[in-house]
Amino acid sequence: MANKIETLHFRSDAFSCDFKRELSYDILGRDILNCAENHASKRGFGFSDLLKANHSWVLSRLSIEMKVMPPIYSNYHIDTWIESVYRMFTNRNFCIKNDAGEVYGYARSIWAMIDNTTRQPLDLMSIYGEEFQQWLGPEIPCEMEPHSRLRPLVDVEPVSTIEAKYSDLDCNGHFNSIKYISHILDLFSKDFYTEHRIRRAELAYVAEAYYGDELSFFVKEQEPLLYQVEIRKHFSRDGKGETIARGLVGFV
Repeated sequence: MANKIETLHFRSDAFSCDFKRELSYDILGRDILNCAENHASKRGFGFSDLLKANHSWVLSRLSIEMKVMPPIYSNYHIDTWIESVYRMFTNRNFCIKNDAGEVYGYARSIWAMIDNTTRQPLDLMSIYGEEFQQWLGPEIPCEMEPHSRLRPLVDVEPVSTIEAKYSDLDCNGHFNSIKYISHILDLFSKDFYTEHRIRRAELAYVAEAYYGDELSFFVKEQEPLLYQVEIRKHFSRDGKGETIARGLVGFV
């Protein structure tokens, strides 16, 4: 069982924390993705392994639910394991804990594999099915709600617009998955964060964005302290524009 779980160890140093002296959400998101890559690489299907076949992993969904964030100068550990594999997608879960084994929170993610030339998804089971099957499990709980169903936002105006710059890009030259989290969380003020904490953050990645793309952010409060966000590129006042991501942020 232990071989199916990968654990990475981290420390919330001063430069990883926000003004509340807690681990920042974007740093946590980065650590979660690094943990996924570490798990995959040690089992033969990480980033460098897939490049040899001209394939890449693409993050489709990410949901993080935290009871509390690691405080400044504390150790935290992230466990990750593969929950299931389907024809086009694989589900990967995470558990974030402290040194005493107390749970800070959980995360769920959905991944697809694409051909780097065609940018089209691949049939995981026909290419890597046997390799994945041996790593499925173990049967341990991921005690958070499944991914939400995020419908398109209608009758909303953009609250912020940015241009994708150098620091937004990942190693593939695309808009970094975690940078979406950073820009979404910037939509709320410092005073708001003083009074509230993030309970849950979700992202559904719809399309890719690149350097120079103009991204517009739309927000709608679905219920008290629960906000749905949509990001569109090259939005115009006639309502045109391509949706590249949808998100949900819940506060308490």
